[in-house]
Order: sequence, then C-alpha cells, then structure tokens
Amino acid sequence: MAIRFAHTNLVAEDWRRLASFYQSVFGCEPVYPERSLSDEWLDNALALKDAQISGIHLRLPGHGETGPTLEIFQYRSMLPRPDTAVHRPGFAHIAFAVDDVAATAQTIREAGGRDVGRLTEREIPGAGLITFQYLADPEGNIVELQNWATTD
Repeated sequence: MAIRFAHTNLVAEDWRRLASFYQSVFGCEPVYPERSLSDEWLDNALALKDAQISGIHLRLPGHGETGPTLEIFQYRSMLPRPDTAVHRPGFAHIAFAVDDVAATAQTIREAGGRDVGRLTEREIPGAGLITFQYLADPEGNIVELQNWATTD
C-alpha cells in the first residue's frame, strides 16, 4: 500500500485574504480550480446541514508540482475562533524552513501577522543549531519559521 501526504486544511474567516498572505509571504502557488462546494453529498461527507464551502489549494514550496498543498476553505457558517495558543490540543502550527528567520518574521508582520513568541536560537545536541520563531498569520493561525545550521 502506497501512502503519500496530500494536504492540510486550514479553515479561514476570509479565504482570499489568507490565501494571498501565504502566496506573498511563502511563495505558495495556487492550484486551480478554486472550489465552491455545496449539496447533499457535502452535507453527508461533513455531517453538516446546508454546508457551503469555498476556497483554494496552495502548493507548498520546495516539493515541486506534485507536492502537498495547503487547502484554505471558508464555510458559509462557522463556529467562533478560539484564542491563539501554542499549547492547544490538536494540530498546533504549520512550519516553514527559511533562510532568514528574522527577515521572514518581519515580512509576516508587514503582511498582517503578529508575534506569538520571541526569536530563539538554541543548539540541539546531535541535531544542530536551530533559529526559530512562532508567529500568527492574519487570522491567528500559528506559523513556525525555522532555520537549521550544522554545528561541528
């Protein structure tokens, strides 16, 4: 049995704005067509009544034309967003390996994101030197920026 990672879904309050953020900051590429889905089959699949979703898949950088995507969907009706927290059970963050953590963090801030934690550098024995920071995208989803360097 072959298994290959396909996508991660991110539910957005404004899917177009959030997709634009990931495209401009991280170079994610849209994978068309845009989605606008509703009907009984969707209600059954999601266990919701009168579900309506719209959005797009964005190809994540660094994996080529068949790499995984970030699926950004917006529901017509949504539950309230919980507060941003790095220690909430479930999926916690999406991580990007970048050349310059501080510069990319500044780009995130300029694009409407915000700091969650501070820029940190730490040697991990046997793994190398990591420079990283947790930030939030414009909707409060946590993004980790990281850069690993070897230490000899």
